Amino acid sequence: MILGVYWYFKFPDQLYDYKFFKFYPGYGGHADNPAELVARVQVENPSELTVKLKALKSHYKETSLHLNIGVNQLIISIGDYMLFDFHFQLALEIEELLIRENAIVIDSSAPFTSQSSRTFLPEKEKFKNIEHRFIQMTGSDFRKSNAENYSARIDCNLALQYKKDLIQDLKKICREENIHVFYYNDFDCKDHCNLMLFFGNGRQTKDSIQTIDINSFGAKVRKLTQNYPLHFGYFGSFKEYPLHGPNIELMADDEYIINNR
Repeated sequence: MILGVYWYFKFPDQLYDYKFFKFYPGYGGHADNPAELVARVQVENPSELTVKLKALKSHYKETSLHLNIGVNQLIISIGDYMLFDFHFQLALEIEELLIRENAIVIDSSAPFTSQSSRTFLPEKEKFKNIEHRFIQMTGSDFRKSNAENYSARIDCNLALQYKKDLIQDLKKICREENIHVFYYNDFDCKDHCNLMLFFGNGRQTKDSIQTIDINSFGAKVRKLTQNYPLHFGYFGSFKEYPLHGPNIELMADDEYIINNR
C-alpha cells in the first residue's frame, strides 16, 4: 500500500507545468471517476510512438497508461483515484518525448476516430483486505499546492501514565514498517487520554516510492494491547474528543501534510 501526498480534486499548482497534458479532476461520490492527465496530439507515426511510450511506462511500474490511437493522432491518459508525484513525473517525461517527436497539440473538441487502443496496467501487488478493523484509511482537506494526504488513522484511549511510552513504541513500529509520518491529536482528562493517531508518508516520487504492509503494521499495533491497557475507540463523551494537536513525532514534507494556519 502507498500512503502519502496525492492529488485528486485539484491540480498541484506551482509544482508542474505542461504543454500537452491537461488535468481532469476526480469527482468522487456517485460519479466515482479517477482523476486524469490527458494529452491529445498529432504525430507522424502513432505506432512508433506507442512503442516508445510503452518503453517509457516500464520505468513507472505503479502507474497505468491508456492510449487511444487514430490515423495520425493519439489520446494519452494517465489516471487513478490518487495521483502521486510519480504520475505527474511520468507525464513530464512523456512531454519530453512528444517534443522530440514534433507532436502537435490537438484541441479536445476536434473530431477523433479511434482505430485501436492500448492499456499498460500498473504492476501492483495483489490486493489485500485490511485485517484490523481499528485502522481507518482517511484523506484530508487541501494543503500546499492543493495536496491531499492518504493516511492510516487509529482512534484509541488508555491511562494517561502510559501515554509517553505508547508513543515511543509507536514511533519504533513506524521505523520498522517504512512509515515516515506520525502525528496525533489528544485530549487528557484526569488520569485518562483519548488519542487520534495518523500514520503515513510524504511525497511519493519516482525514485523514492515508499510502500507499507498495512496488515504487518496493524498486527504490531494490536500487540501493544498486551503491553498497555490500550483500547480502540474513545473514552467518555464528545467533550473528551481529541482536538488538541497536531503533536508531531515523525514528519516529511510537512507543508503538504500539516495545516499550519
